[in-house]
Amino acid sequence: FAHRPAPDYFQTFGLGFFEYFQLSEDIGAEPLPILNCGMACQFNTAELVELDQLDPYVQDALDLIEFANGNTTSKWGSMRAKMGHPEPFNLKMMGVGNENWGPQYVERLKIFQKAIKEKYPNFKIITSSGTDPSGDRFDFLDKELRANKVDFIDEHYYRRPEWFLENASRYDNYDRNSSKIFAGEWAAQSDKTVSIDNKNTWQCAMSEAAFMTGLERNAAVVQMASYAPLFAHAEGWQWTPDLIWVDNLRSYGTPNYFVQKLYSNHKGTHVLPLTENGVAVAGKDSVYASAAWDKNSNEVIVKIVNVSGNVQNHELSLAGVKKMEAKAKAFIMQNDNLNSVNSFENATNVSPIEKEIIIDTKKKQITLMLPAKSFTVYRFKILDK
Repeated sequence: FAHRPAPDYFQTFGLGFFEYFQLSEDIGAEPLPILNCGMACQFNTAELVELDQLDPYVQDALDLIEFANGNTTSKWGSMRAKMGHPEPFNLKMMGVGNENWGPQYVERLKIFQKAIKEKYPNFKIITSSGTDPSGDRFDFLDKELRANKVDFIDEHYYRRPEWFLENASRYDNYDRNSSKIFAGEWAAQSDKTVSIDNKNTWQCAMSEAAFMTGLERNAAVVQMASYAPLFAHAEGWQWTPDLIWVDNLRSYGTPNYFVQKLYSNHKGTHVLPLTENGVAVAGKDSVYASAAWDKNSNEVIVKIVNVSGNVQNHELSLAGVKKMEAKAKAFIMQNDNLNSVNSFENATNVSPIEKEIIIDTKKKQITLMLPAKSFTVYRFKILDK
């Protein structure tokens, strides 16, 4: 295509809602389908469905919920049963529109919201905040959506690494009693979006790790987040950057993939406050941090990013902890070259290494040595009964 430098790519259209729900079930994930709200992609055209012709779109949403969750005597529930899955899929949420904006979106959303909530009051609706995390369009939608008491607002940000560092505290002051946030599309950009030079560099991955300390710290507000996009074929990609690259025989995870994996594998069950002089650690001395408690393993999990070019030593105090194991685990990602990437030939060039660290349990504080340009996850085993 002349209007974009990406190669063409092929779609089979072989993945329907049924297969999508099955896939989610098989991998232990929650499905989140996004439905058309009666508006075309506003990047390309201003076409939209008139309000008096919107009913078929609303009915599609209601039918999909019935198909996923309805009993086997309902029209669409019986169809699901005939396809081999009589048990409901337990669909809990869907998005109405994607990257739509303006008053036209709000008036269409209200129609969807009324119809869905009347029939399924506990069903969650994800709403669009447009294409950008700031500006007039975002401000208008954020105000309108909150006034309409929507369940979730979907925020997107494709920005340079510096933006992610500057916005690590973005959600610290969001209203805890208002709409929740779905960080639905985001990735740090090393170059122009869709450019072949827009690589998954260590600088991008590290800035995302720093930003995610803010997501984790504010999990009461940011209840879902997803890097985008997930997959790309080396000879048939649509977008850059991407989390995982494949060809017909091989695959590799980018540095960004390993950051996501560390967060996924070390979530914990409860957020813990991590502060310095009563303030969240979100950029002071180029350090970003968050903490969580894992009630299942009885561990404190601390994530720390040092984006500076210098090794830093910091003291960590675990308030209220009386006894802990003398050995802790550290999972470290570090690279001195901010432009380092992974590849088919060197798939783990930038990836975590696991180390055991020894703690002097007689001291009240733990000294942590943070390598330059690093992201580290610590797990401390607590022995208090």
